[in-house]
Amino acid sequence: MRIAYLDCASGISGDMTVAALIDAGLDLDAVRAGIDSLNLAGVKVHVEEVQRGGFRAKHFRVEHPEQHAHRQLSDIRQIINKSEGLNDNQRDLALRIFQTVAEAEAKVHGLTVDQVHFHEVGAIDSIVDIVAAAIGFDLLDVEELYCSRIPTGRGQVKIAHGVCAIPTPGTAELLKGIPLSDVSVNAELTTPTGAAIVKTLVHQFVDALPEMTIDKIGYGAGTRDLEGRANLLRLIVGETTGVESSSDSVMLLETNLDDMTGEVLGYTKRRLLEAGALDVYTTAIQMKKDRPGVILSAICRPEDVGKLETILFNETLTLGIRRQRIQRSIRDRMAYTVETDFGPIKGKVGWRENEAAIFKPEYEDCVEIAKAHDLPLRDIYMAAQFAFHLEDDSEEDECDDEDCDHDHDHDHGHSHDHGHDHDH
Repeated sequence: MRIAYLDCASGISGDMTVAALIDAGLDLDAVRAGIDSLNLAGVKVHVEEVQRGGFRAKHFRVEHPEQHAHRQLSDIRQIINKSEGLNDNQRDLALRIFQTVAEAEAKVHGLTVDQVHFHEVGAIDSIVDIVAAAIGFDLLDVEELYCSRIPTGRGQVKIAHGVCAIPTPGTAELLKGIPLSDVSVNAELTTPTGAAIVKTLVHQFVDALPEMTIDKIGYGAGTRDLEGRANLLRLIVGETTGVESSSDSVMLLETNLDDMTGEVLGYTKRRLLEAGALDVYTTAIQMKKDRPGVILSAICRPEDVGKLETILFNETLTLGIRRQRIQRSIRDRMAYTVETDFGPIKGKVGWRENEAAIFKPEYEDCVEIAKAHDLPLRDIYMAAQFAFHLEDDSEEDECDDEDCDHDHDHDHGHSHDHGHDHDH
C-alpha cells in the first residue's frame, strides 16, 4: 500500500506543504494550471530552491495584488466550484479543508459556519496554498497519510483580531485531538492553514516513521530562518512493507479505585460509554495495605479525553487519571443487516486483507427477537451468523457464475465499497 508521512519537526504551514509536495515530484505545471483555473486576478506562483539550517529545500511563494476582502465559506465554494481545471477529487479535498477551518472558526467566535468571515485563511495566498495542496495530495496517489506530533511554537502573533498567544484560538481549535510536541521556538510554527490540512487529511498521528520502503522525499521550506533549527517540513512517500492490518490511534485512561460500591462503579461505566468511550472495563487488583480494588479503564478517541476525564473526576474520588496513547490493529468494518427467519438483524461486517469476513450481530436486535419469540439468545446469534454465511456464499457463487473480477484480495464476495475516501 502506498503511504506518505509528514515529518513536522518545525511545524507545518500551507506553503511548506505545497513546497514539500513539489520537491517530492509534484508537477509544478499541474499546480499552476489548477491555480490559474481559479481565475484570481494577478496571481502567480513561484518555486525556488533555498537553504534552511544548511539543508536544501523548495520554497513556494504566491504573488498577488493587495487585497482587503474578507471572504465567507460561500465565496470560497464559488471560487473553487467554478474552476474547470480541478478534478472532482481535488475540488472535494480543497472544500473539505475549508469546511474544517469554518467549523473551527465558528466554534471560536460563536457563529454558524456560514456566518464565519475568513481572514488569514481567506486571503488569496491561503486559498492558493489549500487548493495547491489538494492538487498535490490527489496526484500523490497514496491511500493513507501519516503525521508526526505537531509543534505550535511559543510567544505571540498579530492576527486580524489583534495580538494572540501561540497557538491562536483558531489554530488551537483545529489542533484539538491532535498530539502536540513542545519546541522552544518563539515563533508561530504551525499556521491555521497547516493545522487545517493535517486535521482534514491525516489518517493517523504516529510517534515514529511508519514501516515502509521509501520512494520519494520532499522538503518544504518555511519563510524564515530559525535559530538552531532547520525550518523544514519533510514529506516521505513510499510503500508499506508486507501486508499489515488496519490500525488507528486511541487513548487509554486508567485510575485505581478502592472506595466505590459496585452500583456507583457500574453507573460510571455506563456514563463513560454514553459519552463516547469505545470500551470500558475493570480489572481486579491488590492495592496498598492489601486493600482490594479495581483499575477502571476507558479506551476512547483522542478528542473525547476531556469529557471522559471530567466524568471520572465527578463520579469517583480518584486523585489522578493515567493517560497514554496506544496503537491498535483493527478490522475494517461496515454496518450490515442480515435477513433471518425471525426478521432482519443489524450488525457489523469485519474483514482483514486475505482473510474471510466475520459478522457480529447487534446485541439489542438479538435480545428483542429472542424475547418476541421466547427463544434462547444464543439461538438468535446462531441464526444471524448462519444467515450471514449463506448470503456470503451466495454472493461468491453469483460472482463465479458471472466471472467477476474484484480488485481486492478478501476471501468473500462483498466488494466493500463503503464510501470512505482513500484520497490522500
